[in-house]
Order: sequence, then C-alpha cells, then structure tokens
Amino acid sequence: MKRMTIRTRLTLIYGGLFVLGGGVLLTLTYFLVAARLPRVFGRASLPEGAVIGPDGGPARPAPEEVRRILVDAEKTIRDNTLEQLLTQGIFALLVVAAVAIALGWLLAGGALQPLHAITGTARRIANAGSGRGLHERITLRGPRDEVYELADTFNEMLERLDRSFDGQRRLVANASHEMRTPLAINRSLLELAVTRPDASPDLRRLAESLLQVNERHERLIDGLLTLADSENEITERSPVDLAEVATHVTEQLRTGDLSLARDLEAAPTTGDPILLERVMQNLVENAIKHNVERDGWLHVRTATEQGRATVTVTNTGPVIPAYEVETLFQPFRRLGRERVNGGRGFGLGLSIVRAVARAHGGEAVAVPRDGGGLIVTVRLPEA
Repeated sequence: MKRMTIRTRLTLIYGGLFVLGGGVLLTLTYFLVAARLPRVFGRASLPEGAVIGPDGGPARPAPEEVRRILVDAEKTIRDNTLEQLLTQGIFALLVVAAVAIALGWLLAGGALQPLHAITGTARRIANAGSGRGLHERITLRGPRDEVYELADTFNEMLERLDRSFDGQRRLVANASHEMRTPLAINRSLLELAVTRPDASPDLRRLAESLLQVNERHERLIDGLLTLADSENEITERSPVDLAEVATHVTEQLRTGDLSLARDLEAAPTTGDPILLERVMQNLVENAIKHNVERDGWLHVRTATEQGRATVTVTNTGPVIPAYEVETLFQPFRRLGRERVNGGRGFGLGLSIVRAVARAHGGEAVAVPRDGGGLIVTVRLPEA
C-alpha cells in the first residue's frame, strides 16, 4: 500500500479536528434541544381537566380523544424538530469537513514549503553528481524555527563538502601532471627512435606500435581525469556502436582455456569511444580473471532494450553472495584472491565501469549468477 505523504496526513489531521469539533457541537446541541422540547410543549399542551369551548363559547370537559390528538401532535412536532436538526446538522458538518480539508491542505502546503525547498536543493545537487552543484545554498525567509535550523545545518554540510571536493580537484590536477609526464617522455623517446637514420624496419614498426599504445593511454588518462574532475562532464560525444566495440575488444583479449560466446546486436549510443572501449575491456577482463579454472566460459551480449544501448557480460566463477556484489563497484575493493584467475588486480575495474557509465548518463549493475559467477549489465542512452 502506498504510504501517505506528510501533507496528506496533516490535511487529514486538520480536517479530523474540525469534524470532531463539529460532531461534538452537533451532539451537544441535539441532546440539549431534545431535553428542552418536553418542557416547551408541556406548557403549551392542555393540562388535566382543561376545558374547550366551541367557537369561544362556554367550556366543557376535554374528551380523551382530544387529549390523544394533542399528545400525538406534540410527539410529531418533537420528532420532526429533532430530525430536521440532525439532518441539517449533518449536512452542515459535511460542508465544514470539506472546507476544513481544503483549508488544511493549504495550511499544510504552506507549512511544508521550507521542506520542499530543502528537498529540491538536495535533489538538484544529487542529480548533478560528482560534487557539482555544491556551491548552491538554501535560502529561507521567516522566523528562526526548527526548519530554519535544519536549513542552516544543511548549508553548513554543503560548505564542508564543497571544500573537500575542491581539495580533491587540486589533488587531481597535480596527479594529472605527474601521470602525463612519464607518457610524454615515452612518446619523445619513441619518436626519437623512429627518426634515427640507422633504425631497422623492425624497430620502426615496434616504435610505431608503441606510439599508438602510448597515445591511447594518454587519451585514456585524460578521459579518466576528466571524470575525476567534478566540475567537468563529457561534452564531446561521438556515435559509438557497442557491438563494434565488443567485437574489437573480444578479438584483442586472450581468453585462454575459457569458452567465449558472443551475441552482438547493434547497440548505438554516443560518448567517448576510448572510455567506452575501456568499459568493455574492463568487463571482459573482469570476466576472465574472476572465473573458474576448468570448463569456464563467458558470454558477451549487446542489444538495444527499452530505448537503451545495453551490454551484458556473464561469466562462470565462484559463488558470490548477493550482499557483497555492490562492494565490487567500490574502488580498491576485492572479494579475495581466490576469485582471481591469473593475476591480482587493484579493484578498480568495475568502479571505472560504473563511473564511465554514469558520466554518459547510464548505469552499471551486477547480480550473482546461479551456480557461481556474475552478470554485469551496462545501460547507456540510445543514440
């Protein structure tokens, strides 16, 4: 059952109080009128031994039939009066209830308006992601009540987070310089080796291949540093087909004794080709490393599902508890050496996959496979 909102509950409380008060007032009025009516009609009725004169003539003793008619008339008037009082009172109570609910809805909306401002600010900051939007603050007008103190506390928290992310940006800027420098030196040495007159053809081909690898690493580092920088987003996007990326990656990587199955349908999207290739490479490498030693396999599938370009990598492997799957997406988190097949990683593969997917407006999720292994799915916006 859907839970009621605070505004609905406050409205029901306001309306309920009005209805309760009206109901109590109507009940008291009913009993007071009912207790008063016999006295009024008792004085208006003919007493015992009263006389009646026809046309104002001489009086004579009242017969029993006349007395019965008067008693019936008194009862009828009393019942009609109480019935009309009850009917009109209930109608008035319903009108009051409707007005009370409408008034309560307006009052509750006004009372919750500051909370809506806080919620809206928090939602905008959360949707910005990666520390963007932390400069925004909540501005409230009015008395310094509990909600005002909540807004001040929230603003103080945003201030601290903003300073923390700013320090992280400076660290990333310094780290980017340190990471680019060795690659730049490698590129200079390789270019020098290629241009030497006495360089053999084999050396030239090797140097040219290494230059391509070095350039790819430089672009990859630039892309990852762009993701790490919370003020920047991926602004330059190119058409990419995840099926083509999966074909290229699976042909380049060695699966060893593992059986590889591919089901590659067109899955067009837009984004950074290098980063998306890195996503595919990390997914396949993760499926290869965290597999079983015998009769292991992995399956790579791409498709367009519900307007999203999707890639799913499934592999055999040790049984993974469902409650530990989410930790695989955290940096430097591993489930143990026993899951690593051929080498030890740093626990960055799936964390990079999720970071890149989110930077492209998508998502990365994983679920344990029955019998062991993992099913990792990346969904990106369709081109």
